[in-house]
Amino acid sequence: VFAAVFFPALFAMNYVPADALLILCAAALAILAALILLLGQRGGAGASEQPCLSNNGERVAYLRELGWEIDPEPLTTLQFLLPPKLSGDYITYNDLQKAQGFDLETCCGKQVTRFTYTVTNYPQRPDGVQLNLYICEDLPVAGDVVCTGTDGFQDTLVFPQQTDAS
Repeated sequence: VFAAVFFPALFAMNYVPADALLILCAAALAILAALILLLGQRGGAGASEQPCLSNNGERVAYLRELGWEIDPEPLTTLQFLLPPKLSGDYITYNDLQKAQGFDLETCCGKQVTRFTYTVTNYPQRPDGVQLNLYICEDLPVAGDVVCTGTDGFQDTLVFPQQTDAS
């Protein structure tokens, strides 16, 4: 069908050489493969899965959807330029991010903003827990929950399962 539509002169005759038909099929497959690749890059799963978080209200709503209750105003906001290539501690931190579906490598060489919020509902920790959300081009690209001190921790944005204290 493809060949008949795009090369009607060949089908004006009753005879189509086998070599020409084979070449046309190969060309059609190559064009189809190129289209699939192009469409995959434009509408790929990476960017379309993440919500646009262009203002504080959208960021707070996003974090609440994940189960977090936070003070709605950030404690701090920090803008920085991510290096062109991740190395050292960035690689270790990015492993934590990949575990939750993020990847800082998509923002190498770009400006990133860190918004730090106070968490008010961490299980069995009423105080001292903060949440960092990293935004690049209005998309969430990283995040963690931290508690400093002797029994401190750093974890993903996945809300922890509550365990019964017996």
